[in-house]
Amino acid sequence: MNGADSLCDTLLANDVDVCFANPGTSEMHFVAALDQKPQMRCILGLFEGVVTGAADGYGRMADKPAATLLHLGPGLANGLANLHNARRAQTPMINIVGEHATHHIQYDAPLTSDIESLARPMSDWLHRIESAADVSPAAASAIEAARRNPGGISTLILPADAAWTDAPRAIQRATPATPAALDPQALQAACAALRNGRKTVMLLSGKALRGQALETASRIAAKTGARLMAQQSNSRIERGAGRVMIDRVPFSVDLALKALEDAEQLVLVGARVPVAFFAYPNKPSVLIPEACQVIPLTQPDNDLPQALQELADAVGAGKPDAALTAERNATTLPTGALNAASIIQAIGVLSPENAIICDESVSSGRDSFKSTFGAAPHDFLQITGGAIGIGIPLATGASVACPDRKVILMQADGSGMYTPQALWTQAREQLDVITIIFANRSYAILHNELKMVGAGEPGRNARRMLDLDQPAFDWVHMAQAAGVEAARATDLNAFIDMLRAAISRKGPFLIEALI
Repeated sequence: MNGADSLCDTLLANDVDVCFANPGTSEMHFVAALDQKPQMRCILGLFEGVVTGAADGYGRMADKPAATLLHLGPGLANGLANLHNARRAQTPMINIVGEHATHHIQYDAPLTSDIESLARPMSDWLHRIESAADVSPAAASAIEAARRNPGGISTLILPADAAWTDAPRAIQRATPATPAALDPQALQAACAALRNGRKTVMLLSGKALRGQALETASRIAAKTGARLMAQQSNSRIERGAGRVMIDRVPFSVDLALKALEDAEQLVLVGARVPVAFFAYPNKPSVLIPEACQVIPLTQPDNDLPQALQELADAVGAGKPDAALTAERNATTLPTGALNAASIIQAIGVLSPENAIICDESVSSGRDSFKSTFGAAPHDFLQITGGAIGIGIPLATGASVACPDRKVILMQADGSGMYTPQALWTQAREQLDVITIIFANRSYAILHNELKMVGAGEPGRNARRMLDLDQPAFDWVHMAQAAGVEAARATDLNAFIDMLRAAISRKGPFLIEALI
């Protein structure tokens, strides 16, 4: 057994059995070890941003970490944007970053870099393996850190000589994560706030947005008169018919200020105080009133569903209020023009039960919730860190985690071009993903942001940086080149027919919707 074998065996012994990979020469001994372990599913991504984004989608839906395999510092650097998104989503993940053999680093070969400095901003835990004997203990520690509440990014640097050198046969087991107990004083403060009659918003995120936890939160709201909201960016929400209706803090500063203008108290459950995505002239950064009192119920290492249950018991919350649960009312197909609103309405009507809806539609999907509250029960995944280019990889990883569920991706055309290589992975793995391209052929969000910062109307140079025409992307041919069947919709009836057909069959399909 060498260090690479030890690493592979340690991952498998701790239920890490999926590896999204883009390896190079320094990682070949680990590739050889993986080759001897059919229990490990190895999935190739043709760009490291696909690898890290897919591991994010997998971790969100599997509730356990996948491994990534990245080639030295530059390979890690290529994946950093989606590691940023994953860290914001609190997704469990274990990055294995290859490194030159220890004796070779002194020669400053072309791919030599400071891997620790690259990894540190996007990692919750970071370690360089010292020797083959260090491999299994370090890997077990990485797994422990990734599984620790609420989930984290572990990065393990594997020098080539640690991989090829003989290693001890003993395999380390990771210690199971134990959530921290809820602070009694925090519980008491939240309970008092909910009983004092002031206008209160309970702001939820993380696993507080899963079905049972939301039902508990709805009981608290029904008992106390508090208003439930989700923070703007969330890793996963269980929503749709029969589930608790909860809206997000709006992305727009003005709309967010309006939504929160009456809040006198803000109880945080896994969430942060709402702030503007960017700074704008003459607009506040913090989106709650200055006099609003902030009461944090939980800390990052708490069990959020358990915390909500303790709060429900403390305030004497009884049966849930049926009015807070969505009905299956998304049943009327849209008519008229093909645009973002009609596409989302059609998705709400046609998406099957237990689908996974992923959203990187950016400006096109800002109001998507209102058309999908009454859709069939589904999970909703979104971009969490603002680093565009996660949509297609996110849907890819979610489908690997849940192969029996239909995945529907709402994808903006501009951000989709950051990681279209993930379509090839979908084709190779025959993943059941429908990708819907909102083809407005511009960075529409940046046109609006230009106005929001007070920079005026775009001239020729600005339009050359914000528009995606001359030439326009041909998503149908790009998807087909990657092995994914695809079609283009230019009117609403054609789009509905294509969506119906894609839902009725298995395997990847892309619809380019010209809006």
